Amino acid sequence: MVNWLAAQLQGALYICLMSSICIKVVAVESAALIADLSRQTFYETFAPVNTRSDMDKFMNEQFTREKLMAELDDPQNIFLLAQEGENVLGYAKLRNGEKREEFGNKSSIEIARIYAVQSAIGKGVGRQLMETCLEKAREMQREIIWLGVWEKNDRAISFYKKFGFEKFAEHEFLLGNDVQTDWLMFRNV
Repeated sequence: MVNWLAAQLQGALYICLMSSICIKVVAVESAALIADLSRQTFYETFAPVNTRSDMDKFMNEQFTREKLMAELDDPQNIFLLAQEGENVLGYAKLRNGEKREEFGNKSSIEIARIYAVQSAIGKGVGRQLMETCLEKAREMQREIIWLGVWEKNDRAISFYKKFGFEKFAEHEFLLGNDVQTDWLMFRNV
């Protein structure tokens, strides 16, 4: 089990694990940073395995900087930022509120995004973000945590399985003009 150091500092939750990577909850004042990081990490992750036209259409219509910045105004969203000193390494977005019939009356929260910058992949950033998401779900007294992942993203699926996530459904995701299939995965908190 990871040793946690958590403290409330100026209204933001900071969680630093055994390493020098710290995770903090960020709000609307970080909207531009989160939007730019979202676009960067999404593009780095998916551009190599999708067409340029589909990526461009998605980035310019569905995943614009303005739309992403507006997400920080929604009280149902919780953004976690991973940093090492001044270096931003990745982020996660938790989305509260959606009820899924598959979970019956159990309370749940979604990990809507979890990404690390390319240079930080494989260095524990994803693990620390995931552990922080799970801790936040426990704090909020959620029973289930769930997420969606592209069925062809084998690395991410393997990562989620290591944390005990299991597939429970599928749904379509439109990337540009390409209709893709996402697996929906869950675990008990």
